[in-house]
Amino acid sequence: MRYTITVIGLGFVGLTTALAFAEKNNCVYGIDINPDRLDTIRSGNLPFAEPGLDQALLRHNNNNFSVTTDVKTAVKNSEFVFLCVGTPAGEKGETDLTYIFSAIDHISSVLHDGKYRVIVIKSTVPPSTTLERVIPYLQKKGLSVGERFSVANNPEFLREGKCWEDMMNADRIVCGVCDQKGESMLRSLYSRFSSPFFSVSLNTGEFIKYLSNTLLATMISYANEMSKAADAIGDVQTKEAFQILHMDRRWGGCEMKNYVYPGCGYGGYCLPKDTQAMYAQAFSNGYEPTILKHVISVNETMPQYMVDKIIRITELSDTIGILGLSFKPDSDDVRDSSSAKIISLLLQSGYNNLFAFDPLANKAFAKEYEFEQISYCDSLEEIYRKSKVLVLVTAWKEFASLDKDDPNKTILDFRYFL
Repeated sequence: MRYTITVIGLGFVGLTTALAFAEKNNCVYGIDINPDRLDTIRSGNLPFAEPGLDQALLRHNNNNFSVTTDVKTAVKNSEFVFLCVGTPAGEKGETDLTYIFSAIDHISSVLHDGKYRVIVIKSTVPPSTTLERVIPYLQKKGLSVGERFSVANNPEFLREGKCWEDMMNADRIVCGVCDQKGESMLRSLYSRFSSPFFSVSLNTGEFIKYLSNTLLATMISYANEMSKAADAIGDVQTKEAFQILHMDRRWGGCEMKNYVYPGCGYGGYCLPKDTQAMYAQAFSNGYEPTILKHVISVNETMPQYMVDKIIRITELSDTIGILGLSFKPDSDDVRDSSSAKIISLLLQSGYNNLFAFDPLANKAFAKEYEFEQISYCDSLEEIYRKSKVLVLVTAWKEFASLDKDDPNKTILDFRYFL
């Protein structure tokens, strides 16, 4: 069956979701409050770097997929409405639901028209949000869930840089549902995907997402804490030690070794926000998860720990080149970037001769962080030439060619990559 779907919010998750459903021959409307983003997508270009998604956009733009500002018409024609809006962290780590409630405000008047729809929370929200926050919000608007529509959540498990691959070949599809009709419709929608489908309670659907991300965050902080212990003990070949750890047959060649490996701390959008949100959610319900508390604490200490290493071996007058600005390679996402934290701390310490280079993220970083003292380089060769000290923060493949034996250069490999 060919469905009509509205996707509200066209960031990494929303645009990937929309184009995946378009790829399966559904009719998809995309909506976003950012007019510049809509213009970019309408022109056939991505507003961010994401391999594979660019070709999908070219295949389906103005065909199975179209962007629009006419929310009511899009929703009126749709059997499914996916909310993929941002859920940023508040001051205490709690999840800010402002954008979800705003999206509901925009679509609520259409939900009275008698057509049965499934409203799907694709945004990452803490366990109990759909049941205790979203459904009551709808009820206050005179909308009774189950009579005219169903509400569900459908967490995403997308890795930036591999969003398209992860969406089209998901290792699992999880839907938290509140009624049988909504479950049946979602099973039908996802039947064209070959991935295993799991129908669970609303709270369970949300919990599974945080179970995944907080585990990844914990492994990263564990690895970083052990790298600190190695430094304190001395004469430990940290890179080799972790690589040998990964040879344990219980790892089975899986990608989890990328998380149990030391670096500058976890960054990006999901792991910091979700780990804080899970801690805040549990704490607000009367339980303090101390492991997560220390995971967050270890992560927060990593940038200063790295800067202290730089300070020990450099002079304020030294030219320092920061290699990598995105939070991970193969992405231009600079949110909660370790490089930004390290640069800020260096500037506070009096370092002013700073250069930076990233294969993809120079422009995004300069726009997100207004560091006037930073000079951006256009190539690895340029920053290598201009810098006395090179600090590797993001493990881009391009950086593997650095000459570690040049006596005129000092290279600090904070990713244990070279």
